[in-house]
Amino acid sequence: MNPSAPGRATSDAAGPAATPAERRSIPVRNPRTGQVDRSITPPTAAELAEICARLRKAQKAWGSAPLEHRIAVMRQWAERLKIHSAALAEADSVDTGYCTISRMSPGIVIGNILGWSNAAPGVLQRASLEGKSSIMPHIAFSTALKPYPLLGVISPWNAPLMLSLIDAVPALFAGCAVIIKPSEVTPRFVEPLMRSIAEVPELAGVLTYVVGDGQTGQDIVQNVDILCFTGSVANGRKVAEACAHRFIPVFLELGGKDPVVVTETADLERAVTAILRGACFGTGQVCFSIERIYVQEKVHDAFVDLLVKKAEQVALNYPDPNQGHIGPFGWARQAEIVDAHLDDAVANGAVIRTGGKSQNLGGGLYMRPTVLTGVTHEMKIMQEETFGPVMPVMKYASEEDAVRLANDSIYGLSAAVIAGSEEEARRIGSRIDAGTISLQDTFLTLSKTRDVESNSFKFSGMGGARTGPGSLLRFVRKQAFLANTAQPDDLLAPPGPPGPPAR
Repeated sequence: MNPSAPGRATSDAAGPAATPAERRSIPVRNPRTGQVDRSITPPTAAELAEICARLRKAQKAWGSAPLEHRIAVMRQWAERLKIHSAALAEADSVDTGYCTISRMSPGIVIGNILGWSNAAPGVLQRASLEGKSSIMPHIAFSTALKPYPLLGVISPWNAPLMLSLIDAVPALFAGCAVIIKPSEVTPRFVEPLMRSIAEVPELAGVLTYVVGDGQTGQDIVQNVDILCFTGSVANGRKVAEACAHRFIPVFLELGGKDPVVVTETADLERAVTAILRGACFGTGQVCFSIERIYVQEKVHDAFVDLLVKKAEQVALNYPDPNQGHIGPFGWARQAEIVDAHLDDAVANGAVIRTGGKSQNLGGGLYMRPTVLTGVTHEMKIMQEETFGPVMPVMKYASEEDAVRLANDSIYGLSAAVIAGSEEEARRIGSRIDAGTISLQDTFLTLSKTRDVESNSFKFSGMGGARTGPGSLLRFVRKQAFLANTAQPDDLLAPPGPPGPPAR
């Protein structure tokens, strides 16, 4: 995921007051107008340390409370979020320039809370073991799950509300306290969200947001026991090194360059519909957006003609943000990156079939869905994460070619295959080095939040699964209790008969 400008909007930090000279003010740009319309002030390192100390203190009661109690508190929060949904959606929309995604986001978060409130008891119960040792039957064992006291979350700008809480929610059910720093690019949603948290006092003791930039993110790493980071490979490497220095676990979600393979037997109308959505939803600013398209050479031209035709029907959310299909770039720098990828591709022989570089409309930076042909793997647009509504199409001859091309990437987040049958798609998909494979469609990753585990392959991430039951278990340590039900061995007793030879 290209971004992650790390991020506090709370004003109750304890500790020594900073002088004006010690305060930093960070400007915040409106993605629709291009204007700087607000600023944020990060906490000082001392203030952040005090916030973390307060969270740790409250976590002791939170982590030792029965799970049923934590569920009740989280359900209370879900009810408060319903009341604040309109304000949250509006703030998220101003942050990102989105309309549809922002309207969906509060409901997705509420659904995630309620879903985990149903799933958490079973997940934690299945992870708690009791029995007798298979090696020494007189030794009884049982296990306990001990939450990490304080989780730090550093989340990105492209889906600020949802992605700031995708790890935090299961961690709270597990018994952790959580401090979250969203991107400084998109901090507006924090204020209404913190109002909802404040209305559930027990939750407010163990969950807070801070705003700030990379320096604030570095300060968080120095004060937490476990960390979840979503952002670029370059920043993820720095975060991983800092966590390794402190010997704390870190989970990295670092983006992708998702391929889709379209076979000769595929329904091309279905393929075009799925790929256009998978590449352009959210202006292509989704880590599992489709960014590379491989089409069997016999159907390549027909596919491209259909894709161009359908892409030209997509409308921008401009001038009316409530009309159209895709909005502006959320981060101005992202438009520059996408434009540079297009320039590089065209300079090296690619052809833009529709769309083109970003355009300034009312101060916002927009891009129409862009289809390219004549691309090669020597171009940035087929190797680096683009993060925009761009669809580079490349033809292939054989299934071996398709698999080789799909796997020719440092990324391995997800992929898709659209074929004549699900069986054919599954066969090809099983050969692609990616954590999640969508069959006969694209962009299905969101469906697996609590149900299905998958890992990020290659440079797309590191650590345990972010989805499925195991995603909750990332936030607990397993403690074993061993009880001898017989007499302890006596060091002074005469030795017994020799045991069987080792194998």
